[in-house]
Amino acid sequence: MRFKLIIASVKVDLTDHIVDAAKEVGATGATIISGRGTGAKEAKTFFGLSLEAQTDIILLLVEEHLIVRILDAIKEAGEFLKPGTGIAFVVPVEHVVGMESQIERFKKEVRENYF
Repeated sequence: MRFKLIIASVKVDLTDHIVDAAKEVGATGATIISGRGTGAKEAKTFFGLSLEAQTDIILLLVEEHLIVRILDAIKEAGEFLKPGTGIAFVVPVEHVVGMESQIERFKKEVRENYF
């Protein structure tokens, strides 16, 4: 079984909605890290300092065959077609430990649906 890591940088107020949407299409969980970020056009304060927007980083370790469905759900829930709302990308994962329960769940689903 192959896994990939989806990393999404999103607006804080959309985090729960995005995670819920990802779970609806197959993600089994997420790790959320608080952060700060800037976009292509930084907002300036009246002191001339950059204003960094609060952002959440959502990490989803998912089975490879679910990537497109989950990315589509993240894009829609996060309103990524609007400028400055978020970004998501996928990175390969070499080795995984601690996912045995998810692997067993997947095997059970395959047996139930295809045999």
